[in-house]
Amino acid sequence: MKTCVSVGHRREVSPQCSCSKVASQRRLTRCVPQAHLAGASVGRKAGPLNSRVSKFQGLDGDDFRHPLDQQNTRLLKVLPGLEAMAKNVLGPVAEQVLLLENIGTSVLVGPEQLPSLHRLLLTAASTLQMDPPDLYIKQNPVPNAYTLAIGGRKPFVVVHTALLELLEPLEVQAVIAHELGHLKCSHGVWLTMANVLANNTLSVLPLLSGAIEDGLLRWLRAAELTCDRAALLVAQDHRVVISSLMKLAGGSPKLNAELNVEAFLRQARSYDEASSTPLGWYIKNAQTRALSHPLPVMRAREIDNWAASSQYRALLAKNHLHRRRVPH
Repeated sequence: MKTCVSVGHRREVSPQCSCSKVASQRRLTRCVPQAHLAGASVGRKAGPLNSRVSKFQGLDGDDFRHPLDQQNTRLLKVLPGLEAMAKNVLGPVAEQVLLLENIGTSVLVGPEQLPSLHRLLLTAASTLQMDPPDLYIKQNPVPNAYTLAIGGRKPFVVVHTALLELLEPLEVQAVIAHELGHLKCSHGVWLTMANVLANNTLSVLPLLSGAIEDGLLRWLRAAELTCDRAALLVAQDHRVVISSLMKLAGGSPKLNAELNVEAFLRQARSYDEASSTPLGWYIKNAQTRALSHPLPVMRAREIDNWAASSQYRALLAKNHLHRRRVPH
């Protein structure tokens, strides 16, 4: 299953293969320059700049699950035979194919292999109060990340080298946390099915009706909004999450210093205004129907709103005893 942070892949697009360089350790250990987060909304910080919640004690996926995720999960469960079919299709053989593909073509992160990335993973998993999955780095020129969790095997996350080149360390950690959100929320077989469909990963996938395809992709778009919230719980700065979305939408290592979070949020608001008419609503739905991910501007707006919500503030306040100081 390919879960992901990539922006708005259509089903006919199946990014494959390779050719960007793994980010150096020096790059992976420096802080996010303030210029990259310029123009952030005033008054939306998660708390003091020199402290963060190190763990959300007793955190459950439903504590941050997006309402659209809840709604679309209920709809999937009433589709006759879908869950049984998914488990049959994504059985031991398919699981082994996907597992060996990633193990054989990627680098497993650990204490002695890309240790800076390993630390980002462990911190994110500890914050979300979950066991860390394996993390693999895969050579690929398309900035992306995805999670595989089918059967009883230990789940793992795959991050493309292009994403490491594009994002700063805290943004990379937000991406990893996004992937952990899928595991925390037990998206499991639905996520695998939706991403296999979206990326045409397995030729063994039987033909599905249009209604089921639409339902799976609609659920996947909603699940991505939930996992953006997991990214915010780890980053605890909405600017970091929005900056990563902005860069995935139109960033470049050469131009990242000129990107502006607040300008991107204004762009999101202008998109809302342009799509508020009946014609705009129709066009927006036609554009997003075949996408595996919500539009980047919509994701940015959603996380900006949730960062100011009472639900998010309550999670921070509930865990104030687990705050720790962090370097400026």
